[in-house]
Amino acid sequence: MTESADAVVVGAGHNGLVAANLLADAGWQVLVLEAADRPGGAVRTEELAAPEFHSDLCSAFFPMTAASPVFAGLDLGRYGLKWRHAPEVVAHVLPDDRSVVLSRDLDRTARSVSEFAAEDGDAWRRMYDQWSRLRDPFLDALFRPFPPVRAGMRLLRRVGTAEGLRLARMVTLSARTFTDEWFAGEGARLLLAGNAMHADVGVDNAGSGVFGWLLAMLGQDVGFPVPEGGAGQITAALVRRLTSRGGKVVCGRRVDKILVASGQAVGVRDAEGQPVRARRAVLADVPAPALYLDLVGAEHLPARLVDDLSRFHWDPATVKVDWALSGPVPWIAEQVRGAGTVHLSADMDGLSAFTVDLARGRTPRDPFLLLGQMTTADPSRSPAGTEAVWAYTHVPHGQRWDNAKLARAADRIERVVERHAPGFSSLVVGRAVQGPGDLQGHNPSLVDGAINGGTSAIHQELFLRPVPGLARADTPVQRLFLASASAHPGGAVHGGPGSNAARAALARNGWAGGGYQATINAAHRLIYG
Repeated sequence: MTESADAVVVGAGHNGLVAANLLADAGWQVLVLEAADRPGGAVRTEELAAPEFHSDLCSAFFPMTAASPVFAGLDLGRYGLKWRHAPEVVAHVLPDDRSVVLSRDLDRTARSVSEFAAEDGDAWRRMYDQWSRLRDPFLDALFRPFPPVRAGMRLLRRVGTAEGLRLARMVTLSARTFTDEWFAGEGARLLLAGNAMHADVGVDNAGSGVFGWLLAMLGQDVGFPVPEGGAGQITAALVRRLTSRGGKVVCGRRVDKILVASGQAVGVRDAEGQPVRARRAVLADVPAPALYLDLVGAEHLPARLVDDLSRFHWDPATVKVDWALSGPVPWIAEQVRGAGTVHLSADMDGLSAFTVDLARGRTPRDPFLLLGQMTTADPSRSPAGTEAVWAYTHVPHGQRWDNAKLARAADRIERVVERHAPGFSSLVVGRAVQGPGDLQGHNPSLVDGAINGGTSAIHQELFLRPVPGLARADTPVQRLFLASASAHPGGAVHGGPGSNAARAALARNGWAGGGYQATINAAHRLIYG
């Protein structure tokens, strides 16, 4: 007898697990198939650098998770998830070792940015007041299916037409222009610009300002929390919640094909050739190119969609170093010692130069680093008195990395940290280096070390993500839904793509499912011909 479930979810990354949970909540029988030997995708924790030092393989700090209405609805605290916070949220260290700190204490942040320009403390307060007015409807609009009609109307009612128009303009600004308009000093500007660099959009590119604004305001609001015990605890809580509702996760079982009949997804076939029937839906937490071109196949897709996929742009690749230290990082700038996240060694022009190098396909000579002091944020990550630390930087996508080249890049990263924390290297008792190929080896969705599921540049956002279309989880293959970071609203651990895919599957199978599918089909004919 052929194995079957109401829904088959391909991939047990956080988006796949979010989708599975929401379908299980609706009473569906859900089966999640994962190629790796453990669930979680990029949300996993291992002892990489040394025994008893717990390193997150990729995702490490989770402001988007803490603020996400999707995760709020899942109530993972009931399933063992506990949040921890570093004393300070983010510190940005300039090349000359001046530093600025973002704290959950608004007064503390205001004092820090005022050290660079006296008026910037009040400007920061005004920005946070704006955020407080926009927060709930803005987040609802961001994380819900596109177009966010109801959330958008709530947002417009909250701010009014005049401010709504100015908000639309703000969304288009580069981080440089945005911060120049708000602040006089480097401190506040770099807090936002450094946060913009968590996406892959350069500080001079249109749309980068809103990324910096969003993460900085979330940092001020909810902080950059970490799960006690490691990022993998998010995955563990999602799996516990799912299994408590009858869902099933099977690891070490790779899906090789989406089975399509008469234009509908009817199931999947695994690497051993075994079929699994999907009675209602197939949801795929894999990158868009892998779903369409590998699992489905061009023969089942509109020619225009296949052509659009040839223009899909990945985000830059990543080189990451994890260290086990015998003591805390000896920063020259004392206030950096309490920060969970550190943006290291770039002023605004340095950030520009870094992204220009990436755009030109050159490995930056002066890497901008994102660094995490994990034991500072969560003491359970390493033995008392020690520190588990990581840092990563971006490199051009598509380059070849052998061990020697990767070691040189890791040494360069370590020298940057040593320059701002003399004696750092003498504290290292273990080091683990992950290049683009290593990251993809841990999680095939991190294609060549791209951690965002495709670029966040404005030409691949909203109704342009992953290709020009509806910005919805629905695909041209009926009953097949894209649930990965390649879908709107993109990367980071907020569950938006998984939630949107589950909502679409439920709508397709609801009482008005026929009308829903007819509308989607008509839209796809218009878009793809």
